[in-house]
Amino acid sequence: MLYEIATLTVKLGTATKAAAGIGDYVSAPGANGTLLGCWVSEIGDLNQFLVLRSFSDHEAWRAERERALRTTNPFGAGEAITGMSFDTYAPFPFLPPLAPGKYGSVYEIRTYRLKHGGVAPTIAAWEAAIPERIKLSPLSIAMYALDGAPRFTHIWPFASLDARAAVRAESVAKGVWPPKGGPDWLTGDMRSIIALPTAISPLA
Repeated sequence: MLYEIATLTVKLGTATKAAAGIGDYVSAPGANGTLLGCWVSEIGDLNQFLVLRSFSDHEAWRAERERALRTTNPFGAGEAITGMSFDTYAPFPFLPPLAPGKYGSVYEIRTYRLKHGGVAPTIAAWEAAIPERIKLSPLSIAMYALDGAPRFTHIWPFASLDARAAVRAESVAKGVWPPKGGPDWLTGDMRSIIALPTAISPLA
């Protein structure tokens, strides 16, 4: 299983039209992959859509990437898009598959750059810590990059920004987060986006 996040920066005022185009594009005949989430940024880099899809194998992923790169109207929003980038991931192997559903009104999508050699120990640290952490709030996905610099991305839903702050504080106070030993493998290069699920997002 492969995952991809396509990050689409769009012109101001085009979000509604772009969302409709994305929905048509990912469900078009001949499209590969399964749409899992489509969010629009609220805090962080603005005017961005983050489109999360899964692919059953490398060939399905490659065919869909080719489709995006070769078309003059990527994601059905070519006129609105001013920037487009892709990140390809494998899931942390101990996690269950993503299931569509309503989990929160805001999502945090956070990426950490890892030191070289950090993927395996990070997965091990998360596997040990996640059972207690998800008692406080659910995790959508954690996954490590298959291209570019070593890094991993995790996506968490929250009922609200206040709920996010409360859960994060409680997890630290109880000593269940961050994962023990996990920060040892971080470079300090990190970014976080608070995003809102769009009407086409299976994760909402």
